[in-house]
Amino acid sequence: MPTLSNRVLNRTYLRRQLLDARSGRTALDVVIHLVALQGQENDAPYLGLWTRLEGFRHEELTGLLESRQVVRGPLLRGTQHLCSGADYPWLRPTVQPVLEKFAKRLTAGPDRTALLTSVGRILAAEPLQRSELGRRLAAEFPGHTPSDLALAAHLTTPLLHPPPSGFWGHRGRIRCVAAEAWLGRPMAAAELTTLVLRYLAAYGPASVKDVQVWSGLTRMGSVLQDLRGQLRIFRDGNGIELYDLPDAPLADPDEPARVVFLPEFDNAVLGHADRARIIHPGDRALVTPGWSIVRPTVLVDGFVAATWERAGGELRINPFRAWSSRVRDEVAEEGDRLLRFASPGCESRLIFTDQQAPH
Repeated sequence: MPTLSNRVLNRTYLRRQLLDARSGRTALDVVIHLVALQGQENDAPYLGLWTRLEGFRHEELTGLLESRQVVRGPLLRGTQHLCSGADYPWLRPTVQPVLEKFAKRLTAGPDRTALLTSVGRILAAEPLQRSELGRRLAAEFPGHTPSDLALAAHLTTPLLHPPPSGFWGHRGRIRCVAAEAWLGRPMAAAELTTLVLRYLAAYGPASVKDVQVWSGLTRMGSVLQDLRGQLRIFRDGNGIELYDLPDAPLADPDEPARVVFLPEFDNAVLGHADRARIIHPGDRALVTPGWSIVRPTVLVDGFVAATWERAGGELRINPFRAWSSRVRDEVAEEGDRLLRFASPGCESRLIFTDQQAPH
């Protein structure tokens, strides 16, 4: 059972995440490859695709959302994600047990079957804002607050947020629609092996705990045990077993790595329990300080080396430690590209906070 160095895991992960070099794939191909794009913030998936794709334009993802080839709703770990319209009908019911746990912990909603029936009937007429959905449900389930009912519906029923939700720059109220009606397809859970194999293609090699943290599901050890004969098995430097697809190549640890700007909540930094392959252990609290915050990050030599924040044409970069002038110039060059994508036509200004000087 070969042992993989952290450097091999890092370079392999960059390749699997399409972060080693910008890809010529389509935006839809990348959404499918990554299984789901974190979409807590509307702009984040656009930035996640921009950093992975050659020549990506805003209208590519907007068009996919308009045509229902990509959809937005609660998925992995109960948080908002974008996934393909073809994947949603199996992905949502496959991770539904995670959302059910959240529902039981956070709400005191009515009987689930009755709730599902009412939500489907109410939303069959028109998409509704979640607050209005809660008010209409309260008329049918007295004794429950509209907010609890809306949250219960959100977690127990396959709901999507149709456009303009998910559009770049959209900050308006969010509507809900029944997923089956929006996609014209029934929901049907897939075998957990399907989820695991899709995960490994974009995140492997990975441990049982890694799969569980990414998906929110538990007891995945038996699933990987069933797949054991179909997978390659390695160990990391701590002796933990890592599973991978049999034909997935490992990267050369000496491959160069470009500067990468990742948006907040990007699954590249959330895809494993052990994030040492992309975040130096001592820096993890700088990226995920708590309170459900996952900051936008900058990768230098393959690892998170800074966080960033943008306001209009100003980009503020917060390095974790001193950089050489060469690295600083490479980061500034990629930062300029980001601003041209995110704020076209605006006067750009880069600030490195370790010296507070505009670039």
